[in-house]
Amino acid sequence: MNKKTSLRTESIKGLKNLFEHEKRQTEEKLKEQLLLSSIWKESTTIGITMAQGFEWSTKPIIEAAWKQNKTTCIPKCYPEQKELIFYELKSFEQLEIVYYNLLEPKPDISKKVKKNSMDLLLVPGLLFDRDGYRIGFGGGYYDRFLKDFTNISASLCSSDQLVDHVPAENFDIPVNYIITEKEIMSISYDV
Repeated sequence: MNKKTSLRTESIKGLKNLFEHEKRQTEEKLKEQLLLSSIWKESTTIGITMAQGFEWSTKPIIEAAWKQNKTTCIPKCYPEQKELIFYELKSFEQLEIVYYNLLEPKPDISKKVKKNSMDLLLVPGLLFDRDGYRIGFGGGYYDRFLKDFTNISASLCSSDQLVDHVPAENFDIPVNYIITEKEIMSISYDV
């Protein structure tokens, strides 16, 4: 098992072992930090995933975006092409359960969104460092997507998911901001 795989496994285990009240408290603080941030306030179109059970819930963030008349876009994975395509989400009824129990938009009833029409992309992950690097779920979908994404990318994580160093490879793309329940870190890096 390589270093990334073992870190991924440990992180998932840690998230799954959180007490429900701890998880809810952290989710509320993460949402609050995000919604008070300038990157959120200045964005009109948000890219965000539908979180799985052990991840920080994104449903309240999506609902907040709708209340603020922001366009919300949810990705659909295309494993054959190893790519993400985002679709506008106006209702949770547009979603269907696909492989690995993921909730994704139904393309036949959802409008496809151009990649760089999203002002803010919230990138999921399991572990993060202060240089904006992350360990995700291992599919590489977001690194490929971020390669030519020209707008703001950010990740939400608890301070427990923040480590000194994430092993990064040359194809890994860091995010612009890391938002924890305690702080918002702006990452500066040369592209």
